[in-house]
Amino acid sequence: MNKKHLLGVLIVLSISGAVIFHELKTTNIAQLISAAKNINFFFFGLVLLVMLISYVFEASIIAVLEHQKNEPKRSKWSFFRIPLIQALFNAITPMSTGGQPSQLIAMIQMGIEGGRATSILLMKFIIYQICVFFAYVSTIIFGFHLVIQKFKGLALFILIGFIIHISSIIFLLAIMFAYSWTKKATLWIMNLLEKIFKKSTVAKWRKSTMEQIDSFYKEGQNLKREKFKLIGATGLTIGQLLCFYSIPYLILLALNVSTSWVNVTQMNIMIIMFMAIIPIPGASGGAEFSFQTLFSTFVSSNIILVLGMFLWRFTTYFFGMILGIFGWIFKPKKVKA
Repeated sequence: MNKKHLLGVLIVLSISGAVIFHELKTTNIAQLISAAKNINFFFFGLVLLVMLISYVFEASIIAVLEHQKNEPKRSKWSFFRIPLIQALFNAITPMSTGGQPSQLIAMIQMGIEGGRATSILLMKFIIYQICVFFAYVSTIIFGFHLVIQKFKGLALFILIGFIIHISSIIFLLAIMFAYSWTKKATLWIMNLLEKIFKKSTVAKWRKSTMEQIDSFYKEGQNLKREKFKLIGATGLTIGQLLCFYSIPYLILLALNVSTSWVNVTQMNIMIIMFMAIIPIPGASGGAEFSFQTLFSTFVSSNIILVLGMFLWRFTTYFFGMILGIFGWIFKPKKVKA
């Protein structure tokens, strides 16, 4: 990790620390300790286990996509550390921009050639985005009314996050299923941009965008040919998402709060959409605010809500950071094809 990454860690810790301090100022500490004593540790243990299983699912996706006949076997740890390192760099870089490059580095460290590692990550990204597309659309259709009735201000930001996500996914699908049209539409947009920005700047954008379109199209075609890998990786991605999206529901069970898995999961997905538009490492501050606002629907006690926020933030954020540090330190043996 370089100085920028260490700065990201400091920003995250500073903002999260400020949020915790603000919450503790207005919270009765004795009541908070009393509530913590009543945590159902079976369910909290289950929370951490399910989070680990989501990492196992993600590591398995890479293993499935990487598998080829007559290739040497690589250790389970070499695959498992990849999502851990991704979790670390997602946490400490703005808008999670460090996650993908860190996965690439981890795959090269285990002996996978750079071009092939990039290809595998692109295929994984395509499958993930398609699965997420259905999750986001169904959540907006069936769950958005829960937010707009009570939290109109936050609903606007969730909608912006949804539009950003869905626009990028639709563009990705257009590349896969309407390749020629997408290239023509992109060139037309670039020609319009030339009237606003410098031609040299737009030329760089055009070159970069066209290269990305060609890469996504190539990997999309590879996926279509590798049907068994596609089916296996899609099933594992659904498992990964179900585990990750279920964390808040299990946390509420750990706090002895009974509610609907569907409603809680929909709220969690909307928090993720909101976090995507916060340009701060780990979406610090905004994540805590959105969790408290949305989950006040299910929790009447402010003490329980604050405790739930701490447990949720630790499980989905700091737990991954801690594991990611170990993943970064303990490198696997490099096995070349």
